[in-house]
Amino acid sequence: SEVSFYHGEGGPSSSRVFVVRRDQDIYIQTLRKLFNESHGIFVGLQRSEEELAGKSRKAQLVQVSKNYRSVIRACMEDMHQAASKFVSWPCFFQVSILSAMELIWNLCEILFVEAAAAGPLLLRLLDWVRLHVCDVDNMVREVLSSENPSKHELFWNVVDVFVLQGRMDEARHLLSKEASANPASMNMYKILDDLMKKMPMPSLGNTQTLTEMELKWQHWHEECQRYLQDGTFASNSHMESICKILLGDEDAILEKKELMTTWYHFLVTRLLYSHPTVKPMELRFYAQSSMDLFLGGESSPEPLDTILMAAFEFEMHQVIKECSIALSNWWFVAHLTDLLDHCKLLQSHNLYFGSNMREFLLLEYASGLFSHHSLWQLGVDYFDHCPEYGRVYLELHIERIPLNTEQKALKVLRICEQRQMHEQVRSICKIMAMKALRNNRLGSALSWSIRAKDAAFATLISDRFLKDYCERGCFSDLDLIDNLGPSMLLSDRLTFLGKYREFHRLYGEKRFSEAAKLLLMLMTAHIAPCSFWMTLLTDALPLLEQKEVIFSAEQTYELMRCLEDLTAGKSDKQKFQDDDVETMKVEMLRLALARNLARVIVKEGTLEGS
Repeated sequence: SEVSFYHGEGGPSSSRVFVVRRDQDIYIQTLRKLFNESHGIFVGLQRSEEELAGKSRKAQLVQVSKNYRSVIRACMEDMHQAASKFVSWPCFFQVSILSAMELIWNLCEILFVEAAAAGPLLLRLLDWVRLHVCDVDNMVREVLSSENPSKHELFWNVVDVFVLQGRMDEARHLLSKEASANPASMNMYKILDDLMKKMPMPSLGNTQTLTEMELKWQHWHEECQRYLQDGTFASNSHMESICKILLGDEDAILEKKELMTTWYHFLVTRLLYSHPTVKPMELRFYAQSSMDLFLGGESSPEPLDTILMAAFEFEMHQVIKECSIALSNWWFVAHLTDLLDHCKLLQSHNLYFGSNMREFLLLEYASGLFSHHSLWQLGVDYFDHCPEYGRVYLELHIERIPLNTEQKALKVLRICEQRQMHEQVRSICKIMAMKALRNNRLGSALSWSIRAKDAAFATLISDRFLKDYCERGCFSDLDLIDNLGPSMLLSDRLTFLGKYREFHRLYGEKRFSEAAKLLLMLMTAHIAPCSFWMTLLTDALPLLEQKEVIFSAEQTYELMRCLEDLTAGKSDKQKFQDDDVETMKVEMLRLALARNLARVIVKEGTLEGS
């Protein structure tokens, strides 16, 4: 967001902070297409940087610019439909903003990206005016769709519009209708038609040099002048006015001010009929004088006028600065600046705090995206392509994403893992593990703690699993525990949990010898916590009572030692406080161990005797 500081009358001590603007446009549903589709164009441009070389480089960059404009236009059409359907003034306002954005972008494309030279420059500017000055389109449609266009009251206005926009074929077609209706004036129409037909125009190819074009234009201009001075069109004010326009008469052109509607239309019409071979660096002089003549001191320039004037003056940084102030989001300036940077036009402009203008604007735009519940995913790629501060910004913003669901957390986690953001990976996993634990979802909590490689938390959750087992007599989340694999080595308690579950599995599969060996190992290797020894010894009881002898003499002695260590570790006071059940367990274990030892000795003695 942008913030301004206001110092009251009491000076800095009475400062107040006002939020002037936040990037609210990201919350407008119909602008989602703009953000989503332009993201793909942006990423494609960054990836194709190495491929952009030689003669094809400019053509590819122009195509990228057109792709951006087509997205703006598609979004504008969607917005216009929505505005018309629901009569929504905010939508109409957004349409006007998008229209201004495309107008500015198109001009920047002509002047900066394509860098059109003298000759083709005028043709591009004519296309620009025809595309964007649409105020007269309804009038043109009304006249052309009437039964007899030449008798329509706006007929000559439409002819003038075509002439002012250099649409000679359409103007001649309309005039032919008028000529057919007035046979007496046929010769006059024929002369004007001939002049319009012969008007020299610059070519896009290399079919003629500028000198040849200027010579042809000079001869044609003199011919127009001759007919005007001879009074050929004196009997028809409309046709005389058109001839004056062909001669580039500024007063005659300005008389059609209402048909042009804007000073930049006037500029292009003026150039078409007075200086068709204008060079790019000459535009600034014509642009300033055209704006002054058109506005005539009656009104001051609007922000859009200021931006367009800066473009005609080839002040790229001023264009970007003015757009940043005038437009309601960072999308436009971020993407335009990135494109101009790829055109190698902004290389020398670094900001005072170390970042260049491209990166600064991309960081601002991406930061705005991160405040949206789903568009933040687009912001990641913008940060990725900011070599200086992008990584730092991404780390800061990704930590602030609310992890509402496991699916979203996994998405964020994948982004962090792909970029080796180990600290953020641990942080996300810990947060999710804590959430799962609070909701008593032990399996999920353990899974997240393993992913975070958090030994302390894994130990805590393992203890909860063991506590639950003691209370319920069975394990939850068996799939997870059965498939811990090397992860169980993260902490001693987790190792014990995994191995203890393995003991139960072996017992269930009636692999009693392996189960007995594992149970003893858990105690003798001190993997099991002392608090759990009584449970393990109790688990040994069914094995001691099997018909077949499971524990050897040595193993039985080990179990006896473990039992004595357990009981010896308690003070007399603790022994008295033990409940009857605990005392009974100890007695049963001693009896079972003694009986097992007797059976083993008999068995082993029998084996030795035989």
